[in-house]
Amino acid sequence: MSRQVENQGPDMDRILHRETHSSRAVVATAAAVLVIGLAAYGLLEAAVHAIGQPAWLIEPQVAAERLVALPAGISPLLLGAIGGVLAMFGLVFFLNGILPGRRARHLLGAGRGTAGPAVVVDDEVIASSLARRARLAANVTPEQVMVVVSQRQAEVNVRPTSGVPVDEAAVLAAVQSELDSMALDPAPEVRVKVAQSGVIGA
Repeated sequence: MSRQVENQGPDMDRILHRETHSSRAVVATAAAVLVIGLAAYGLLEAAVHAIGQPAWLIEPQVAAERLVALPAGISPLLLGAIGGVLAMFGLVFFLNGILPGRRARHLLGAGRGTAGPAVVVDDEVIASSLARRARLAANVTPEQVMVVVSQRQAEVNVRPTSGVPVDEAAVLAAVQSELDSMALDPAPEVRVKVAQSGVIGA
């Protein structure tokens, strides 16, 4: 899938960033809801305690005392499980905050900062095009070529036909030429791997 955006106006970089990076709105909303829920529950328990009614779940003072007394009063296994779950949630929020969150897309052609339309292409489309060029250069069937495209790398795996050698340099040159004509941003590095064992030709 590809999307074409007119490269006009000062908001072009923001639009392209939105098309090539995943949104953190879901994680941010989940964190906000979690904090609001905990705060609302704390206020509710405090209000119930202030008017002399029994606590819904636990008295705030009792909860504070139990937290201070940890790990007393709780089994090490349960404490470890709770700590592991909290650490996992913390790691998810931490990684969402520091990682770039790029989508599996590249800018095709000129990219940012140039006149004319900007085209955003899914990595699957790029991989399909590179696989076709690699297949023609290696003289093999489509099933014998697999291409995986990431932000910084395009890995081409070729399984030759038994008895028919594959020129790895020719495949590399063909794939690199195709990438150069696309002028991707960011430009991935090409790696070609030819399998040692071949397949029986039809």
